[in-house]
Amino acid sequence: MIGRKEEISVLEDCLRSKRPEFLIVYGRRRVGKTYLVREYFNHRFSFYATGISGQNTKKQIKVFHEALSEYGDTSEKPPADWIEAFSRLRKVLEKKDVIREQQSGKRVIFLDELPWMDTARSDFKSALDYFWNSYGSAQKDLLLIACGSATSWIIDNIVRDTGGFYHRITRQIHLQPFSLGECMQLLEANGMQMSHRQIIESYMVFGGVPYYLNYLKPSLSLAQNIDVLFFGENSPLKYEFDHLFSSLYKNAGRYTDIIRALHKKRGGLTRQQLAGIRGIVQGKELTKCLKELEQCGFVRKYNDFTTPKNGCHFQLTDALSLFHLSFLEHQKAESWLEYIHTPGYYAWCGLAFERVCLQHTRQIKSALGIAGISSHEYAWKSKKASPGAQVDLLIDRKDDVINLCEIKYTAEVFQIDVSYHRELVHKTETFREETRTKKAILLTMISCEGIRQNKYSNIVVKELTGNDLFGHD
Repeated sequence: MIGRKEEISVLEDCLRSKRPEFLIVYGRRRVGKTYLVREYFNHRFSFYATGISGQNTKKQIKVFHEALSEYGDTSEKPPADWIEAFSRLRKVLEKKDVIREQQSGKRVIFLDELPWMDTARSDFKSALDYFWNSYGSAQKDLLLIACGSATSWIIDNIVRDTGGFYHRITRQIHLQPFSLGECMQLLEANGMQMSHRQIIESYMVFGGVPYYLNYLKPSLSLAQNIDVLFFGENSPLKYEFDHLFSSLYKNAGRYTDIIRALHKKRGGLTRQQLAGIRGIVQGKELTKCLKELEQCGFVRKYNDFTTPKNGCHFQLTDALSLFHLSFLEHQKAESWLEYIHTPGYYAWCGLAFERVCLQHTRQIKSALGIAGISSHEYAWKSKKASPGAQVDLLIDRKDDVINLCEIKYTAEVFQIDVSYHRELVHKTETFREETRTKKAILLTMISCEGIRQNKYSNIVVKELTGNDLFGHD
C-alpha cells in the first residue's frame, strides 16, 4: 500500500487495543477510504455492508439484509427497521464461527458510506447509537469502522455529536489526497514514466486523488491520457464534476453555484461578497454550504495578513473542479491538444500550479529549512497601491522573518527581466509600507523549473523548484 503511514498506524493501534474501538474514516469522494480499509484487512471482516446512493430506507435495509445473509443470518425477510437490523448484526457477531482478524482476534465491522444509510425519516442514527452504547461499547474485542464521503455528515452527526455518540468515537482518520511524493510512488507502481514536471502537471488536473490517477495508461502521454479521460463522448471523467457533487449533496446546485462563483475570482471571495452574488444561497444555508465545501476539501478558507480576524476568504482549490470549469464547462475544443499553448491554457497553468503549492506548504517549509519553526500562512492584497500588488502565499514566522512567496509556472527555466524585477521591488516595498512590519522580508521564488541567473535574479533570496514540492514522504 502506497503512503498512508499515519493511517495504517491508527489501524494497527486499534487492533492492539484492549478496549472496544469505534473508528471514523472520512474524506472527499474518490480519495481511497474504502481501498485503505479493505486492503489493510485483506477484505476479511466479521461484517461488511455499504450504503447505496440516492436510495430510500427500504432499499438501504434490503442491502443491509443481504449483507447479513452473507455473514450467516438465516432470516428470510429483511428487517422491519434499523433497530431490528442491528439486533440481527449482534447475533451474527456472536456466532462461534464469526470471522476474526487473524493476529489480534478482533471482530471487525466495516460500515461503508454510512451517510447514505441515514435516509430521511429513518431511525438509522438512533439504531446505530443504541447498538454501540448497549452492546458494542462493552465488547473489548470489537472494532467498528464507519466510513463516509459526505464529510460534513460524518463530522456533524458522529464526530461532533452531543447525543449518543458524544465521547464514543475512540479514533478518527481524515483521509487526505496524496501529496506529490505519494503520487509519484503510485504512478511509478503503475508503470508510468514521468518527470517531476509532468507529475506536477498531472496533479494540476487530478489533484492527489488516487482514483483518478489510476486511470492513466503508461502507453499514452499525459496529454493523450487527458484527452481520453475527458474529451471523448464516452470519456470516464467527462461528467465527473456533476457526479461528484450530486453524490455528496442533496441540493448539489447550491454547492456548484458557489464553486462557479469562486472559480471566477482567482484570489477568492469573502462570505459577504458571495452573499451579494445573484443566485447564491443566503444566510445560514450559505454558511453551511461553505463549511461543508471546506470540510470536503473543495475550497480553502484563508486570512489576509493585515486583517487576520476579519479578512476571511474562500478560494477554490479542488484541481478537478478547476480543470472542469476552465475547459469542460463550455467546451470550445474537441481535444486537450487543441487547448495546449492557448492563452486560456497558460492562465490555467499559473492558477493550478499556485494551488499545488498551497497544498504543499509543509514541503515548502521543509525545503526552506524552517520545518521546525512555528509559522502561519496568509495571503495579502494591497488596499492602496497603484498598480496593485498581491501575494498568494506568505509565511509569517515566529523568528521574525516573513517569506513572501512568488509562484510562477513555466515549462522552461524562468527568467526575471527588468519589467518583472520592477514588479517584485514594487510588491516588496508596498507590502512593507502597508503592513508596517518590522520583520525581515525574504522574497522567495517557487517555480517549476527554477530561475535563470542574471543581473536581476539576485532580488530572490530563496529559490525553490518543483522538485522541492515532492519532499520526503
